[in-house]
Amino acid sequence: MLSKSHPRYESLVLREKIVKASKAGYLADSAMIAHGRGEAFDYLLGEKTTLPAKRAMYVTVAIMLLSKNPVISVNGNTVALAIDEVIEFAKSVNAKIEINLFYRSDERVDKITELFKNHGYPEILGSNDDEIEYINEIKNPRASASKNGIYTADTVLVPLEDGDRAEILARSGKNIITIDLNPLSRTSRMSDVSIVDNVVRSLPFMTKIAEDLKLQDKKLLLDIIEEYDNEENLKESLKLFKIDEE
Repeated sequence: MLSKSHPRYESLVLREKIVKASKAGYLADSAMIAHGRGEAFDYLLGEKTTLPAKRAMYVTVAIMLLSKNPVISVNGNTVALAIDEVIEFAKSVNAKIEINLFYRSDERVDKITELFKNHGYPEILGSNDDEIEYINEIKNPRASASKNGIYTADTVLVPLEDGDRAEILARSGKNIITIDLNPLSRTSRMSDVSIVDNVVRSLPFMTKIAEDLKLQDKKLLLDIIEEYDNEENLKESLKLFKIDEE
């Protein structure tokens, strides 16, 4: 039983979610390593949402609201940590949700599909019953893409993503947005918008942003996007990591 008095209680709760997801069979073993890496970056960031992250979130919401077919790609880690938050954000920007796994198996996909149904979201894409296409340049199981989702999407949000897929999707002409605690990762550098934050903080925050920006006119959304520079925002994010003791 975790004590709420523990100074890193929230982090331990997330760690426990990853452990439970692994035991449930829909999370690959290596995903626990990936989570540990992200946890370390979040610790260095002070486990808080920064101004550059918020700036990237506003741009993300603006892009998704203006998109014709926005899709949120989810892997096992994202599902384990923030399934309800993903669903709420998808609804707020009228985006689809699609399963995409590096270690893809019918069993894992079925379990995640069932999880979304149990959480009130039966229209998940990328399931074993979906019409799947394959992106030729991607040489691993993440090449799979729903014909009505990522394959034809104009914008794809890829939280906790691997860099090669993000790069290839970006080269295909799609708007690629990531949520990645590592500002130096290939995914962060290859994406059009990189949110350097924990997915459990960023998704609820963007849902709130969406409720505001949906009431604004198109010109304001375009201005938010036009004024954004992802490279500069990543540099600003990097400066905020607590690397040196003062």
